[in-house]
Amino acid sequence: MTNAFKDKPWFKFLSNKYVWVLLFFSTWMIFLDNYSYFDHRILDNQIDELEDNKNYYQEEIRKDQEKIKQLRNPAQIEKYAREKYYMKKDSEDIYIIEFEGDTVEKK
Repeated sequence: MTNAFKDKPWFKFLSNKYVWVLLFFSTWMIFLDNYSYFDHRILDNQIDELEDNKNYYQEEIRKDQEKIKQLRNPAQIEKYAREKYYMKKDSEDIYIIEFEGDTVEKK
């Protein structure tokens, strides 16, 4: 019965020591090694996420730098203080009008 298997092409292929070494090596590299394929996928996803964060923060820095440039003008400082912090001159009254749907209800 063993002679019947030895003549088959798949048996010759599987009995080749180089095939076994290749299978062992590829299994080791894909699943078990410190630099495995799955670890690389995780690291690549983290790199992509960090690059997205970097782009977001660079854009925010650019926006803040533009605001800083605008705030060098005294008229812009006054406008910003009035809008952001509801500051007013001594002779003024400020009325804040809120419409339905503009504010978030506290629960």
